[in-house]
Amino acid sequence: MSLRIILRILGMLLMMFSLTMVPPILISLLFGDAQWDAFAIAIIITVATGLLMYLPNRRARKELRTRDGFLIAALFWSVLGLFGSLPLMLTGDAALSVTDAVFESFSGLTTTGASVITGIEFLPESILYYRQQLQWLGGMGIVVLAVAILPTLGVGGMALYRTEIPGPLKDSKLTPRITETAKALWYIYAALTATCFLAYMAAGMNWFDALGHSFSTVAIGGFSTYDASIGHFDSATIELICVVFLIISAMSFSLHFLAWRGRQLRHYFQDPEARFLLLFLGGLAVITVASLWLTGTYGAERGLRHGLFQAVSVATTSGLGVTDFSAWPGALPFLLFMAAFVGGCSGSTGGGMKVIRIILILKQGMREIMRLIHPNAIISVKVGKVSVPDDIAQAVWGFFSVYVMLFFLMLVGVMATGVDQVTAWSAVASALNNLGPALGEASNHYGDMPELSKWILVMAMLLGRLEIFTVLVLFTPAFWRR
Repeated sequence: MSLRIILRILGMLLMMFSLTMVPPILISLLFGDAQWDAFAIAIIITVATGLLMYLPNRRARKELRTRDGFLIAALFWSVLGLFGSLPLMLTGDAALSVTDAVFESFSGLTTTGASVITGIEFLPESILYYRQQLQWLGGMGIVVLAVAILPTLGVGGMALYRTEIPGPLKDSKLTPRITETAKALWYIYAALTATCFLAYMAAGMNWFDALGHSFSTVAIGGFSTYDASIGHFDSATIELICVVFLIISAMSFSLHFLAWRGRQLRHYFQDPEARFLLLFLGGLAVITVASLWLTGTYGAERGLRHGLFQAVSVATTSGLGVTDFSAWPGALPFLLFMAAFVGGCSGSTGGGMKVIRIILILKQGMREIMRLIHPNAIISVKVGKVSVPDDIAQAVWGFFSVYVMLFFLMLVGVMATGVDQVTAWSAVASALNNLGPALGEASNHYGDMPELSKWILVMAMLLGRLEIFTVLVLFTPAFWRR
């Protein structure tokens, strides 16, 4: 492991990230909100830091190993979240404290969508745009973007790709070259965003709201340009468009690639993970809508619209809303939160534990039951017609056990800051699953939570985005041994 090579790459990536602060300057000038200087200062600080990392190490070149990729990914997302908070701290009357700015920045980049801000619609347009853009960049992963457009990095792209793409199956490439794979993913991501933008425009949104919400929808983020989120528009058409694109974005982007290349849709129906997701969302929506009808919470139309939207939004870990579902009767809020633990498919922009892991956990459970009945039988775990190697199955159980332990540790940590059980449980679950909304005192926003609890939640967001092991491996002595 070479510190000079890692600093060189981090410097290049940081300078690349500074370019993403240029569009908010243009938005500021367009709307005249007088915030362009905050972004200009942030660019100067970010570029200067990147140059300090890059210039002394510009000649350091060596093929990266997977271990280096883990360190770069963890460091870059951490550094990115910190530098991404700069504009939020420099915007005059709308400026946030250091803790709140870092929280908001990490929430955007990890596509969590939890916010400390109230009165969102009164923010300067450049800040509104910047929050949405942070989610869009974090959706597919800026490290994958770097692999796609910066082949001059001179590093092993697969080492970075493996640490960035979510899910237990990370070795499959869509194209022979990893750079082409990353480009293909970003082309699909951009095409979906553009299509969603046009659909929102056709449904009645103005171009600014349509752009911001297309960023948030395809990234499965949760930030909105209004406190009321999608509910601000009170439009069944807009809600349906959002639901459709949330489902599409929650599916593996490798399926989108195969559908685009083969000009056919059969891959979606043949893929076990996609089928499970659709059945899961359908079943959850039916239960939610029926519960709202039977309890008299809404009439037929509102019950169908709100139940379907919130079921899909929460289960895919988007967090966009049309109503405050935390006030729904009975066990519905808890049920929706539990659904968020499933999340999207592997290789999607969704959070949670990922559908494929849930499938493998269920199948392994069934295998253990069958072994009790037939102790000498050799029973393989299959997803569709493909047998899953035992090492992957064991890794899934390892992920699940560490996930649960970390969840309870952070839950105790947040409660120790004085937060009540319901708020703490839902906030940690929301952050670790990159969901956004919470219950209890954080049902509207996270602004009133203690500062220490916000930093714990920031760590939870990062762990959820990088799928735990990418971060935890850095804290093992074996990682640092030669």
